[in-house]
Amino acid sequence: MRVYFDACSLQRPLDDRTQPRVNLEAEAVLTLLHLIEGGDLELISSEALEFEVDRTPDPQRRPAGKDILKLAIQTLRLGEEVEALAEALIEDGIKPLDALHLAFASRAGVEYFCTCDDKLRKKAQRLKSLKTTVVTPLELVLKAFP
Repeated sequence: MRVYFDACSLQRPLDDRTQPRVNLEAEAVLTLLHLIEGGDLELISSEALEFEVDRTPDPQRRPAGKDILKLAIQTLRLGEEVEALAEALIEDGIKPLDALHLAFASRAGVEYFCTCDDKLRKKAQRLKSLKTTVVTPLELVLKAFP
């Protein structure tokens, strides 16, 4: 199963885990990363994800994000199809960087796009143009362990 994490889900284990939801999502992401390391899931990355992780201002989060991206079996490059889908997603109300992430995942045929962003997930789930299923880390764990 091929998965794509956006930056917020990728770095969820580094968030303040005093809130129960954040703690559960962090544990879910750690479980998913363990499955990726074991070869049970395939992590897909992109130029947009590398760009966003490189922009992370926190000196602990940036290298942690880069280390996770090293687990990716493929890093997608921007092309006309991805760019066109991202532009259409922006017109549908998705923020530009989120639109790029979704477009990369969809055009690559990634089964699951993982995010902790509730607004993005709700908007993306309504879109018919996506060829990927948008889920939270907890939902993705359930998909990985049916």
